[in-house]
Amino acid sequence: MSTKSNFKRAPPQAPQQNVIASLRRTQLLADSKAILPAELINTILDYLPVPDMFRFARASKRMQEMVYDDTRWIQRLKSMGCWNEAEARQRFDEAMRRRAEAQRAEEARRTGVAINGTTNGIHAENQRKVSTTLFDAEEAEEMQRKSVDTTARSRSTTLDKGFDDMTLSPVRTAAPVRAYTMVPNLALKALSRVQSIRGMARQEYGKIYGALAPYYFDLARSTSHADPILFRTYRDPEQQAQMLSQLKVFAQSDYAQGWSHRLQKLDSMMGIFENAVLREFEQGAEARDFDGRMKRYASVLVTLNGGAAGIDSFIHNHPLMLEKEKLGNPADCLRHADTDQLSLQPSHDFFRGLAIALNEEAAVIDRVFPPTVDILLPFLERVAEDVISEYITSLFDEAHNLSIEVYLKAVAGVFGQALQLGISLRATKGSKPDFSDEAMRIISHCFEQHIDLYLQEEFDFFKRKSAAEVEAWEKRLAEEDQSTETFFMSNISRQAAKRDFLTSFKKVVMAPVNVLPTFGGSSSTKPTTSDSAMNGSTLEAITRTGTPVPERSTSPRPEAPTTELAAKAAIMNSRLEGIRTLFSIEVALNLTHTAKAGLERAAQFVRLGGQSGEEAKEQCEQIFISLLQILGGRHIKPGFDKAVNHLSEYRPREVADHSKEGVAPLVAFLELVNVGDLIQQMVEVFYFQELVTPKLTDQDDFLSPGHKEKKRFEQMLDERVAAGLNKGIDVLMDEVEYLCGTTQLPTDYNPPVGLNGQAQVFDIGPSHTAKKIVDMVSSHTSMLVGSTDKTVLDVFNQEVGLRLFTALCKHLKRQRISVDGAIKLISDMNAYNAYIVTLKNKSLTQYFAALRELSQIYLIDPNHAKEIATIIADSDRYHGIFRAEEVYEFAERRADWYHIKSAVEKQMYGVGCAVM
Repeated sequence: MSTKSNFKRAPPQAPQQNVIASLRRTQLLADSKAILPAELINTILDYLPVPDMFRFARASKRMQEMVYDDTRWIQRLKSMGCWNEAEARQRFDEAMRRRAEAQRAEEARRTGVAINGTTNGIHAENQRKVSTTLFDAEEAEEMQRKSVDTTARSRSTTLDKGFDDMTLSPVRTAAPVRAYTMVPNLALKALSRVQSIRGMARQEYGKIYGALAPYYFDLARSTSHADPILFRTYRDPEQQAQMLSQLKVFAQSDYAQGWSHRLQKLDSMMGIFENAVLREFEQGAEARDFDGRMKRYASVLVTLNGGAAGIDSFIHNHPLMLEKEKLGNPADCLRHADTDQLSLQPSHDFFRGLAIALNEEAAVIDRVFPPTVDILLPFLERVAEDVISEYITSLFDEAHNLSIEVYLKAVAGVFGQALQLGISLRATKGSKPDFSDEAMRIISHCFEQHIDLYLQEEFDFFKRKSAAEVEAWEKRLAEEDQSTETFFMSNISRQAAKRDFLTSFKKVVMAPVNVLPTFGGSSSTKPTTSDSAMNGSTLEAITRTGTPVPERSTSPRPEAPTTELAAKAAIMNSRLEGIRTLFSIEVALNLTHTAKAGLERAAQFVRLGGQSGEEAKEQCEQIFISLLQILGGRHIKPGFDKAVNHLSEYRPREVADHSKEGVAPLVAFLELVNVGDLIQQMVEVFYFQELVTPKLTDQDDFLSPGHKEKKRFEQMLDERVAAGLNKGIDVLMDEVEYLCGTTQLPTDYNPPVGLNGQAQVFDIGPSHTAKKIVDMVSSHTSMLVGSTDKTVLDVFNQEVGLRLFTALCKHLKRQRISVDGAIKLISDMNAYNAYIVTLKNKSLTQYFAALRELSQIYLIDPNHAKEIATIIADSDRYHGIFRAEEVYEFAERRADWYHIKSAVEKQMYGVGCAVM
């Protein structure tokens, strides 16, 4: 079946048109030809063998530029560590500088020629024309050299020196041919002769390739360790090791296919060689041939690959590792641990023996190993891991199981001894400049695993011991108070026992009367039961209480009061006298000594640095904070609170003996303030010596926890002292009022009149009461000088002065003062004023100056009522402290007031100064 095509055949064309169509088709085919990107070709070049790369360079000029690109060869040199960018930059800068100097010299020469030629322009022009036509030998020589190079390159290869001096095909039998391989000693230094020159990287790599590639590829094709030509060319182990080391470096630039197989063959051959050399080294070590085989083969191992195998063998097989038990037993430090005693002499001997052994081995290392490698540091690391760590871990575990205090002393003491070990070590010739720091770091690292537990135990131990110290003090005070109270209440208790005994006896006697039998007979047995029960209870009571005979004591004690009121007064006096012992400087010293010991132990670990060092520093600050919290919150603050409570219970009229100088409870409290001030100074010194000086904290950092807690402690102390002083002022004024009311005689200010009608005045000086009050108040204020802050002292003195002024005003209003007694009053006011002047408080001086002016009102004769009225109305006379109404009240205390009252008031109303 025939089908009809839908396409029409094109009509035949002329021959010329067919030729044009074929040309067009050819052009289309040429345009559609695939082209690889230059980046892909450049990447492929990186993985070609070097001979194939230069065959590729022959293809075209573009390919040659890609192969000859300097960055490609710089990358290969960098892979071997043979390119120094700084050196290359320096060489380039020097070349540019030389070129610039040459250009400047050429320009100067040309300028000089031009200037000289201006004298004869025609002659110079002829000379220039002739010079352009003359033969230039240098230029001709350069052109000839380029022509010869171009002909040789096109005729032979495109390789430079190094690449063209060896057999490029890896298929043929390799033979060390020309270049460096012809001179084995030059090949040994192939890598060390490389220079970093920009634009010459290909030539430098070619030198390395020409020297090492034949041995490299030959070794890769070898089937046994006897096949490589390298071992036949170089017979000394030193040279063999050097060549193998160079081949290992050269292998880093091998990117071609099969590189892993070649590298594996090289590593296998190096391993065989290394094992053979290592056997020789170990045999020399067994024979103690330090300067012979050990030294030689250690150098071979170092040359081969750094000597890691030799170093490891030297350390692992060292007698110090195999016989470490001979250095000491950690249990020797705990022989007397049952008595909480730790002996650090065995550990000292351990570290001393270890230091001697390490220093001896440092001398051996200098004899055996070349100075290019550091052997002592890895040796010390292994000793620290296998010897020191095992020793201290065993010691610390046993000490912790026995006693926390022994454990803390062991950790701190052994750590200090270990640091001494690091200081005593001597460096070797191959040690780095920072050997001492590295040795301290290695030894300190042994303790890092114990730091967290130690710091926590140190902090907890301090808290427990400090709390126990304070609790023991509180318990002793409570027992003393209880004993004192029991003693003073002993007679009162016995009187109550007597009453109980008489009551019980009365019940026994009256029992037959009170318990009568009933007529029914059913309860006839009850009296017997009651009698027996009562008699039994009474006898038991008698036996228990016993006869109230006074208690005897071996030490002389005051007789116990017989009344409850006297007993309570005695208890109060005892508490007031005991104010000075409510907290103790001895306890504060014990706490600070405990904290100092803990800080000194923990501060050693700050040397560790890093996180462990920061944790140790923070723990030291926490110990100081805990010290302040226990010392302030649990010891000083409760003591001040008790002192304030005891002061509030003071009643001067209940105290029988006022002959002692000063107010006993206030004196005791001021002594307590002095103790508190001493403790505060102690804390300040402790803070600077134990925290600031060792740089455990920064005193200028007001946000540090230690600084903030110290400020809180000082604020608490100031507040407690202020509260106590406020209560102390009340006690002092109570005593002043008591002295004014009990010792001030009525005749002091109103002396009696004698038979001759004149007052009997024997002394015009201050009264006994004024002297006693001034002495008492001044003694108390002077006790605070130097023990409290100046601001607190000024406030205290001002408050004492104002309260004393108020008490004296109240006292004057209770007196009857005559003209003759005014002299004594004025003397008293002068005495008070003289004391106030010593306080150097201007406002207080005005108060007592006004009081002294006020006393003048009693000295005026009653016949001068006008002057009395004038003084009463003159408010400026009293500096605004007393008003006229108040002065009038004081004037009423004149003994002759009722005789002059009408005249004074008449004068006052007459001048318009009504005061009533």
